[in-house]
Amino acid sequence: MTTRQDILRAVLWMSGAVASFLTMAFAGRALSSSLDTFEIMTWRSVTGVIIMVAVISLRGDWGLIDTRRMGLHIGRNIAHFTGQNLWFFAVAVIPVAQVFALEFTSPLWVLVLSPLVLGERLTPMRVLAAGLGFIGILVVTRPGAESLSPGILAAGCAAIAFAITMVTTKRLTRDVPTLSIIFWMTVTQTVFGFLCGGYDLDFAFPTLDTLPLLVLVGCCGLFAHFCVTTALSFAPATVVVPIDFTRLPLAAILGAIFVNEPFDLWVLAGAAIIFVGNYLNIRGETRAR
Repeated sequence: MTTRQDILRAVLWMSGAVASFLTMAFAGRALSSSLDTFEIMTWRSVTGVIIMVAVISLRGDWGLIDTRRMGLHIGRNIAHFTGQNLWFFAVAVIPVAQVFALEFTSPLWVLVLSPLVLGERLTPMRVLAAGLGFIGILVVTRPGAESLSPGILAAGCAAIAFAITMVTTKRLTRDVPTLSIIFWMTVTQTVFGFLCGGYDLDFAFPTLDTLPLLVLVGCCGLFAHFCVTTALSFAPATVVVPIDFTRLPLAAILGAIFVNEPFDLWVLAGAAIIFVGNYLNIRGETRAR
């Protein structure tokens, strides 16, 4: 049974995750004027490799790192690398709140993909949740009222790529330690970044101006996922997910104050519908167990 103290711990850890996601988004936007998305992702991954090597060495956990299921590792990390690049492109060209709203559809895309990849059953509650998510997408993007910009399309495709990442990660966790999954994620995405970022033989290296932001993006990316994982160890997803959704209104407020982004109530309304779809699915899954 989850105690009040456990819930408080989950709230504190998720507050760290929300702050990290917001910081990474606005730092990524600031970097977009100097670096392309491949270069941002490369240096983010390099930071991740350095942190992972230090952590694994200090803990003496190199025995957990092996090459099992390397094909699935690569497939997972191609999806994640693609999603991250699309995400960084989106935060540079459309309001951050809009990016977050579309990103929150990832769990609903997982519902669609799980029967195909994991063999899971598509229940009526999952169908309802996916349907609400689709309605939320329509409210956020308002096709016809506004043109579907490259940024909106990128954010929507990023959500699908993240869903593929979630599904393949679930497959990997059946027989691969979490530490190994994260290690190979940072290593392979560093390789992907150098290959994609250097295709035109014009690869930008960190400067005194960009280095602090790049390190900040790399640290925030790892810390955010660590915070979410830790929060879930203290409290169920029904507690954690609503806290995660607070980053959307915060992004709307901070974007309006600091970077003059429009405060769009349609985005918040669509996100609320997407949240309801996610929450109903989580409640249904919890009761089913």
